[in-house]
Amino acid sequence: MLQVSVLRANPEEVKKRLAVKHFKQPALVDTIIGLDDERKKLQLDFDTAQAKINAASKEIGKLMAQGNKEAAEIMKAEVAGLKTSLDPIKEQMNVVEQTLLDTLLQLPNLPTAEVPEGRTPEENVVVREGGSKPALHEGAQPHWDIAKKYNLIDFELGNKITGSGFPVYIGKGAKLQRALIQYFLDFNTAAGYTEYLPPFMVNAASAMGTGQLPDKEGQMYYMPEDEFYMIPTAEVPVTNVYRDVILKEEDFPVKMTAYSPCFRREAGSYGKDVRGLNRLHQFEKVEIIQIVEPEKSQAALEEMVLHVEKLLSTLELPYRILRLCGGDMGFASAITYDFEVFSAAQERWLEVSSVSNFESYQTNRLKCRYKDSNGKMQLAHSLNGSSLALPRIVACLLENHQTAEGIQLPAAIVPYFGSALIN
Repeated sequence: MLQVSVLRANPEEVKKRLAVKHFKQPALVDTIIGLDDERKKLQLDFDTAQAKINAASKEIGKLMAQGNKEAAEIMKAEVAGLKTSLDPIKEQMNVVEQTLLDTLLQLPNLPTAEVPEGRTPEENVVVREGGSKPALHEGAQPHWDIAKKYNLIDFELGNKITGSGFPVYIGKGAKLQRALIQYFLDFNTAAGYTEYLPPFMVNAASAMGTGQLPDKEGQMYYMPEDEFYMIPTAEVPVTNVYRDVILKEEDFPVKMTAYSPCFRREAGSYGKDVRGLNRLHQFEKVEIIQIVEPEKSQAALEEMVLHVEKLLSTLELPYRILRLCGGDMGFASAITYDFEVFSAAQERWLEVSSVSNFESYQTNRLKCRYKDSNGKMQLAHSLNGSSLALPRIVACLLENHQTAEGIQLPAAIVPYFGSALIN
């Protein structure tokens, strides 16, 4: 959530930056400033009336001490009238404050100066590429055929049990999932991230804190009887560990990692874009999260990008890093880097990670603050990234590492899987 002070400082600059995200309601900036003006006026009226009550109460005490009971009673009647006037002011303040909050929640985060303009994924900027695209053997297959050939994943069984987008991993397929999750977690904890195993359901306050609400209600699975949401990513519960928390400077940087299943109701297109593991309603992912001081969040972002890049390199997969344009960025993000892996059998790039800096957008919602060296309360900055999302990683491992004899796993995975070959 943006701070009202940021909007008030330079409303035209805010509108200009919102335009990079192609936000269609720039007039909300003026609406918010107007609501804040109204809130301030009501607060002044309330404080003025309260000051009169306090002053009169002291005067009543003096009059009673002087034995001037008649004057004291007159003043008591005046105080009673002033107290009655406070209630409607307070009620109006509550209405205005709630309207102000609801309107603020409709504004996305402001993109940083580094975010390129553009509307579509085709306008994202390729920062760098790594790895080499493999030359596949004759008869190479896409991952959905490989999964069937070696009995690793049953998509039809998942459709029978639940529905489309809920695959069943079997035998070595399930073992590969487990091996990758453990490897990713070990890689992250070795880099100083503390592991968490969070709840896979959250309340509305948690979803609002990280920006899923009110932006993504339609993408989350909701249980109305309990008012819980199935998490779309471990970012939601883990970042909320620090909701309503005041940190100390020595607590930074906060570095957390977590595995979780992820649940998303998002509807996709048909065909190769959603076939097999390309797009699922339930999938596994390992997340990394940092909470840092504002002046260090850019350095933390670069560190996290390098961390994910190094992890991808160990999987011996061709990848590229993109800086997302304004029109392709998430609602809460200030800047995002996407990682894509080349699927050799499908001959296309698949997104496997996003690393984002939210600056103070999430922490303002979460009220995650710290006291600086001068004792002043400040908002921290939050960042998160996928390290990594499994479905498309598995798809690319199966496709890019396939040989005529089977799937030759990268050396980093072998100790976790227990074998170098899937056949």
